[in-house]
Amino acid sequence: MTTDTTSAPAFRYAAVTFDCADPAELSRFYGKLLGMSVLFSTDDFVLLGKEGATGLGFTRVADYRRPTWPDPAQGKQAHIELGVDDLEIAEKHLLEQGATKPDRQPQPERWRVLLDPAGHPFCITTLV
Repeated sequence: MTTDTTSAPAFRYAAVTFDCADPAELSRFYGKLLGMSVLFSTDDFVLLGKEGATGLGFTRVADYRRPTWPDPAQGKQAHIELGVDDLEIAEKHLLEQGATKPDRQPQPERWRVLLDPAGHPFCITTLV
């Protein structure tokens, strides 16, 4: 019998990264939306973050294909949930910032599905 005297390394949740065609463009959208600054940037990758918060990354994919949600032909790949105090005000603001709103809204009284400039679905939901 052997005894493992090593302890597991510590892990912490650092960031989520989205595939896209233009990391700079998509990072501007989310940076403005979430009040995050660029922590690291190359032509092919941008990492946003702020003190004490989980970051968001954006990486260039040469053959990037926009999600086609709700049509499953090109999967949504990932989506982020954002809590808001007022759905109507938040939706209006996001549309002004470049988001789009698909026709299909599963539970519009509770949450709204929007698409970021690269086509990734994301949701806004009222905080309960």
